Amino acid sequence: MYKVGIIGPESTGKSTLSAYLANRYNGVLIPEYAREYVERLAPNYAYTYDDVVAIARQQVQQLKDISQIYSAKDVVAFFDTELIITKVWFEHKYGTCPTFLLDALHQFPMDVYLLCYPDMPWQPDAVRENPNIRNYLFDWYEREVQSLNIPYYIIKH
Repeated sequence: MYKVGIIGPESTGKSTLSAYLANRYNGVLIPEYAREYVERLAPNYAYTYDDVVAIARQQVQQLKDISQIYSAKDVVAFFDTELIITKVWFEHKYGTCPTFLLDALHQFPMDVYLLCYPDMPWQPDAVRENPNIRNYLFDWYEREVQSLNIPYYIIKH
């Protein structure tokens, strides 16, 4: 299995790109779990640190499951967001990141990243919250990918 992590700031086309690539290459699409989780809470409930831990645990479980199911298969898995975004979310919002997530980044590495650049207009929705720091987050994601020493490509629209 070949794993492609599609990451970037909010409103940069990650979900659209992930779905397109999975369809185009007959791959497996792993949808963005954080969006699904937070949408169930909105608009009446603000997420907490414990909610982000639950999201991270589910993302790690998805990685384990996908790795077991497809390990020996000739398939490409496209991850619409993945653990780097969750790591940065923890560190930006709470100033810390759980050890299990840091361990999983190394245990289940992507083979390549597609890092979406924030050159699309901001599209607000119920779960997006960072319209004014997209360049800052892009730079942070790029540093994270570089620190893992995994190849990446910047996607501009």
